Amino acid sequence: MRTERPLTTPLSAVRNLGILAHVDAGKTTVTERFLYLTGTTHKRGEVHDGTTVTDFDPQERDRGITIFAAAVTCAWDGHRINLIDTPGHVDFADEVERSLRVLDGAIAVFDAVAGVEPQSESVWRQADRYGVPRIAFVNKLDRAGADLDTAVASIRERLHPAPLVVQLPIGTEDGFTGVVDLLRLRALVWTDGSDTADEVPVPESLLEEARRRRRLLEEAVAELHAGALEEFYDESALSAETLSSALRDLTRTGDGVVVLCGSAYRNRGIEPLLDAVVAYLPSPSDVPAVRGTYDGGEQERAADPQLPFSALAFKVSATATGRLTYLRIYSGTIEKGDTVWDPGVRRTERIGRILRVQADRHERLDRAVAGDIVAVVGLKSARAGSTLCAPDAPLVLEPPTVADPVVSVAVEARRSTDTDRLASALARLAEEDPSLVVRTDAETGQTVLSGMGELHLEVAVEKIRQATGVEVNVGRPRVAYRETVVRGVSGLVYRHVKQDGGSGQFAHVVLDVEPLDGLGFEFRSAVVGGRVPQEYVRSVEAGCRDALTEGPIGGFPVTGLRVTLTDGATHVKDSSEQAFRTAGRLGLREALRACTTVLLEPVVEVTVTVPEDAVGGVLGDLAARRGRVTGSTTRTGSAIVTATVPLAELFGYATRLRSRTQGRGTFTARPTGYAPAPGAVTVR
Repeated sequence: MRTERPLTTPLSAVRNLGILAHVDAGKTTVTERFLYLTGTTHKRGEVHDGTTVTDFDPQERDRGITIFAAAVTCAWDGHRINLIDTPGHVDFADEVERSLRVLDGAIAVFDAVAGVEPQSESVWRQADRYGVPRIAFVNKLDRAGADLDTAVASIRERLHPAPLVVQLPIGTEDGFTGVVDLLRLRALVWTDGSDTADEVPVPESLLEEARRRRRLLEEAVAELHAGALEEFYDESALSAETLSSALRDLTRTGDGVVVLCGSAYRNRGIEPLLDAVVAYLPSPSDVPAVRGTYDGGEQERAADPQLPFSALAFKVSATATGRLTYLRIYSGTIEKGDTVWDPGVRRTERIGRILRVQADRHERLDRAVAGDIVAVVGLKSARAGSTLCAPDAPLVLEPPTVADPVVSVAVEARRSTDTDRLASALARLAEEDPSLVVRTDAETGQTVLSGMGELHLEVAVEKIRQATGVEVNVGRPRVAYRETVVRGVSGLVYRHVKQDGGSGQFAHVVLDVEPLDGLGFEFRSAVVGGRVPQEYVRSVEAGCRDALTEGPIGGFPVTGLRVTLTDGATHVKDSSEQAFRTAGRLGLREALRACTTVLLEPVVEVTVTVPEDAVGGVLGDLAARRGRVTGSTTRTGSAIVTATVPLAELFGYATRLRSRTQGRGTFTARPTGYAPAPGAVTVR
């Protein structure tokens, strides 16, 4: 580990971006080519060889997929690029969520054959939630069946942005050799074995098509950008400089998405992609000031090293060098030895070391400033989502959302002597990954590990085995059911009266319970005349939330209901906040028993790709799993079937699909919510 001098890169020359895509679209290969072309590495890393920089975990190399978000830094054209390579598998969507919360821009990678795939759509929507500007890269143009226009059409139809295509491929499939830059009407050609492009005139065979597409680009930009429209109206054309400036504005406002193309594996199209990152994606100084709260007041902090320090922790990991906490610094400056304040737990922490992260390697820094993404050593209490700030200028930033787990397994140490080690390892896992939840089953006493899918839990258990050597027995996966109200009750009266010497307890509540459109819980008060004081109303709400943890059908959490406190009464001496909380809890439980409730089961959208001759067997198998087919298309000899299937029916489906298709079938799944479970379904 070496010490790096304080960086002097101006804020406007910093880019914090992530790479987003469906699994196997080529995210990690794009990242590796970035590192190679910028001189950060001296050899191209390959996923299939297990030599990548960002997929450094043994499980990632064994499985050939990205599991953990990895941060790297490189330099291009006088700019510093802080890059996070994110997972593409749906089970690790929470890693993507935490990364997007701290990024200023992103590259969305699409397969030129498959176009927009299910997880492509999911990560795009995640980026929409955080307002992250994106550019698109259509990868794998050298594959059989690759077509830029078809991929762009799927982007327009499924993601609904305005795609602004700035390149035209030269050659198709195996003959793909380069691209035409439509802004400057020049050709960039890569010869076999060459790391850089040769700039040549546009081939005569493509010149007319390039001019036509340039005109279409000008018209599309003029429709979206007022400044470009003015020039287009006056000159009937747009200059390359105007186009570039307008594309930058449209990208940063989200009104348009610049689309580039290439083949990352063959190192074709990566240099223009790096140029586009610098030209179009925002720097920390281009994005709005971060908003935070403290003691009920709202504050803003601009990306200025001179302002009070504020940062968000988005990842925690245990390494051989100690516990690393990854920070996005939004304002101010920190140096080694500084004291920072964690308002979530209301305690101070000391910064032991500051590190520039290069995947699994680290470089020491003397300090870090606004706009930086770094890791620090020495923090004991900070978790993913924690805010760190200057002690004399407290601020709480909005943490990334954490999805509820949908699959659970019981885990136990194979040897009783390893029980304590397993408990410690599980606690560390839950600390590193907030989407993993560890609890003890009240009835069986078993330790239950819950996560986002079978693969998520497999990876977690294997990580315990590799890190600690503890052999773990794992039970059959169980899904996370919910209960909901389909017909409510009105005027449920509950009186909580307790007198056993000393101060008594008295609380009287009247509750209405009704279904809510969608999941969640809503509480409101319709009490008039002050019959229930406001502080007691809050206690009733807290008690109702306590009651939601166990429903009347099978003891599963309850969701999708609205509770209204319509009336109540107090006692001058015996009423208290605790009494009304108890009344809220017990009253709602009694009301739920009087309601008509149903069991909800998690449902996923499955996209199955199989040879055409295997479609019949696949459809029959999906029907047997209570699947409902929603679409079917064919593409280059393969059939793509889309269906919604209860998650409980998908355990073991990968093995079954491989056996039905002689190993040629693949599938992906993404959560779509909950649906009522048929009465005959046995809870698993």
